[in-house]
Amino acid sequence: MIFLPCYFKIRHITQCVYVMNNFKKIICGFSLILCYTCCHAQKPKTTHIIFTDTTLLVQKPSSKVYVNSITVTGNKKTKALVVFREMQFKQGDSIPVSSLKSELEQARVQVYNTTLFNEVDFELAATDSVNVNILVRVTERWYWYPVPQFKWVDRNFNEWYKTYKASLERVNYGIKFVNYNLTGRRDQLRLYLINGYSRDISFSYSAPYVNKALTHGFNVGGGYSQKREFSYKTNYNDSLLFYPSDSAGKARNEFVYKNWYINGGFTIRKGLFKKHVFIAGYNYVEVAGEITDNKYNPNYFKDPVSSKSIIDLIYTQQYANVNNGSYPLTGKTYFFSIQKRGLGITGGLNMLGLEAGYTKFFDLGKNWYSSIFVNGKIKLPFDQAYINQRGLGYGEIYLRGLEYYVIDGVATALVKSTIKKKLLAFYVPFPFFPKLFTKIPFTFFAKTYADAGFAYTQKKYTTNLNNRLLYSGGFGIDILTLYDINLRFEYSFNQLGENGLFLHNQSGF
Repeated sequence: MIFLPCYFKIRHITQCVYVMNNFKKIICGFSLILCYTCCHAQKPKTTHIIFTDTTLLVQKPSSKVYVNSITVTGNKKTKALVVFREMQFKQGDSIPVSSLKSELEQARVQVYNTTLFNEVDFELAATDSVNVNILVRVTERWYWYPVPQFKWVDRNFNEWYKTYKASLERVNYGIKFVNYNLTGRRDQLRLYLINGYSRDISFSYSAPYVNKALTHGFNVGGGYSQKREFSYKTNYNDSLLFYPSDSAGKARNEFVYKNWYINGGFTIRKGLFKKHVFIAGYNYVEVAGEITDNKYNPNYFKDPVSSKSIIDLIYTQQYANVNNGSYPLTGKTYFFSIQKRGLGITGGLNMLGLEAGYTKFFDLGKNWYSSIFVNGKIKLPFDQAYINQRGLGYGEIYLRGLEYYVIDGVATALVKSTIKKKLLAFYVPFPFFPKLFTKIPFTFFAKTYADAGFAYTQKKYTTNLNNRLLYSGGFGIDILTLYDINLRFEYSFNQLGENGLFLHNQSGF
């Protein structure tokens, strides 16, 4: 479990599952919190676009105005060029009078989606009938985080709490240093120093703007990790099996998994919405020698060896045009990725992977919204090593209601649909850190959802949930708050007759 100050941005998604017996307690607790906050709440600001002296402008539909100047205020750390880069117009450009509001709103959304600012406001002031000045006011977020780490090593909270009785021997601890805006050019530096049940020393640095036109970027990373336990196989019930599995092996308390890696990437983003990413990486993995024996999993590496050098070459094309990058309500995103693992065609860890995803968000009116998420991937050839067979159940590629399971496959498809209603929005004054923020926003959504998926694997690797249509559904509450942190309380049902309350959280960083 990670204890965080309220302004911390959670980078990785965590999944916590609670038993139904606690459902009433959770609802009661939230009711008390909601009552308290509502007593001190204020209505949120309804507009971030301000027009001044626009009566001076020519009001003909075909008329245009010229941007005389663009000024940015409030950017103590961030370079103004980062803000200018995200706007679709620049000083000296002309904008049709009829589309002034939409153009300013699009620019404001793009600046906000850099995740560098808590608030972004645009003010347009007319100086005469054809010229305007634009003022951009920003409130910067906190960028530097030396954060203590305390987290379970298991796949999710429920597994740690229920299966291992919340054992403190199965936790990692240490510190994470993160700076999300190191030089003011939206470059990010991360350094992890983790000890405990596992060890992890890693770093990464990314710089999205390295050329004069601010269209090219790069990233580098590397690290070394050791584990006293790792998953070597998925059983018939779609649960992970761990090595060592016997009490004697665990008592030895040895590191049975070692890994070091290095990678680098290059990005191209010439416009506002589309980005090309090229990545090359080298990974060395060493496991306990007996893992590839028949007793455990001879298909782990697909070769009878205890170590492997892995080369990955990846190209990804991404598109994102949404109103909020962390919690979209309108717009669309898509991506396409091709991955080549290994330098051969077949055998060993050689793999050609293709993956694509598309998400569309709809504004249905009267604070109703919906979304559809589609994802598919395939790995060739189909006869793959175990470590290349991750299918459903990792990251966001899972069915809501099947969080307990990992479903291996070399070809997967997933559809997730959601309908939600915005219930209320307010902010609570917070005078304790006036240099960071003076208020905490809260927005509540009620939702219902349905998911369907399929994971194909060869017959010799079939488990209970492979090669069959999977479906689930449920309802829940989403809470969106400071720094785009969103909490998702979901009560889900699946085709196995199981149900439960699940908590997910995520943020913009």
